Amino acid sequence: MEAFKLMRELKTNFEQESIYLPREKGLDLLETTLENDKQISARCRDAKVEDLWSLTSFFGYSTQTFVQAVNLLDRFLAMMKIQPKHLSCIAISCLHIAAKLVEEECNISSSHDLIRISQCKFTISDLNRMEKIISEKLNFQCKAITAFTFLQLYHEMTILHTSERKTSLSLDKLEAQLKACLCRIVFSKAKPSVLALSLLAQEIEAIQSVDMLEISQCIQRHLKIADGELFYWRELVAKCMTDYSSPECSKPDNKKLVWILSRRTAQNLHSSYYSVPELPTIPEGGWDESGSEDSCEDMSCGEDSLSSGEDSLSSDTEAACAPPHFHQRISAPHSQGDSARLGAQCHF
Repeated sequence: MEAFKLMRELKTNFEQESIYLPREKGLDLLETTLENDKQISARCRDAKVEDLWSLTSFFGYSTQTFVQAVNLLDRFLAMMKIQPKHLSCIAISCLHIAAKLVEEECNISSSHDLIRISQCKFTISDLNRMEKIISEKLNFQCKAITAFTFLQLYHEMTILHTSERKTSLSLDKLEAQLKACLCRIVFSKAKPSVLALSLLAQEIEAIQSVDMLEISQCIQRHLKIADGELFYWRELVAKCMTDYSSPECSKPDNKKLVWILSRRTAQNLHSSYYSVPELPTIPEGGWDESGSEDSCEDMSCGEDSLSSGEDSLSSDTEAACAPPHFHQRISAPHSQGDSARLGAQCHF
């Protein structure tokens, strides 16, 4: 009965996964965009996803929350033309939406803390309005079927059908590998079912389990995933894991961070938050079939604009376009007596 339930759930998710895929044309445009101060490039997007990974660890959020946030971000960026100065507000809004969808209410950080820790220059009002904009543009289909959804199902099915070395197939390790992949925009083009199966098949090959390999092949046949498609994404996953495992690449901590602040720094953070100017007005421009920009309208969808003040996010633009790396330190204006404790690094 458990196996039947898992197969039925797998089929249902497989039939609906395409609904939550980012527009491929929009992703292509991001990949071909050169870095400038007017449009978001793939490099800016990847750096911002790494920031979300670090914030996910800091607040103790689950892998599911992170993956949901990345899905929301990619779907929105692939649909709308966004200026780099607005990227931070969009990314943090996606993380907050995802947390409210996934986490227990008592574990969700407040809007105030989220903005303060991320050190982004916008207000709670800006965050709330941006969340509303994102939800409306995505037709309120926020809780997506993602690669994490399939990864959990594949893992359960594999463990259920084999008694061989059950502890050798680590879901935590697969989750860490998935998060590393999502820091590269190319994997946003993969079907969630295929990306998850690519990760599973590669790990099964690494532990050399014949029984588990047969199960993964059975899943592939059941979902009618072509050999060529699976091979293509397995190659990309393998390359990503090789790069990630290199000594030159540092990894974000996979554990919740503990940040100890002196009273002086806490007061500075508190006062600086209230002095932040509001986010400037965000013009709307979507990707049409020719890649040109739609006519502009207010992204608040009929509400008051986010603000009409001076452009105040130049520093966000610089941060968003920083060279991508797999370790982001969440820092704050500090003074003597501050300290930060980071848990052990997570390795594959």
